[in-house]
Amino acid sequence: MDALDREILGVLRTDARISYRDLGVRVGLSANAAADRVRRMVRDGVIAGFTAIVDPAAESGTGLVVFIDLTLRLGVTNDAFEEAVVGLPGIEEAVHITGAYDYLVRARVANPAELDALLRTIKRETGAERTSTRIALRSATRGRHT
Repeated sequence: MDALDREILGVLRTDARISYRDLGVRVGLSANAAADRVRRMVRDGVIAGFTAIVDPAAESGTGLVVFIDLTLRLGVTNDAFEEAVVGLPGIEEAVHITGAYDYLVRARVANPAELDALLRTIKRETGAERTSTRIALRSATRGRHT
């Protein structure tokens, strides 16, 4: 990966939907050359995927975004936990982290009762021993506040 690849990644982080033509203009390449570099970075695993960031209010108009810090029970492997948790309804992301907790899980639930049910399921079915939950009050993304 060279400086031009890093520049392309910077543009894609801001606008992953940019056309190859516009990407090429931004970094000084032809559309074909920009596309080739992006495809190579996808093939090499540098770019793991493209994501749509959805405004929670626009998606359903209701619901809570929650962040669940959790530690795993002794003997539960990361692979087993990840496989179990990502299949649960409402789970949007599970991130292996450093610090006092093993994972940070982002989820969406309709109401506090659904959150309670989700936490019970996580503890029962994924090997989580301890959880600490925070509810998002609002979010800000690049160029936008909600």
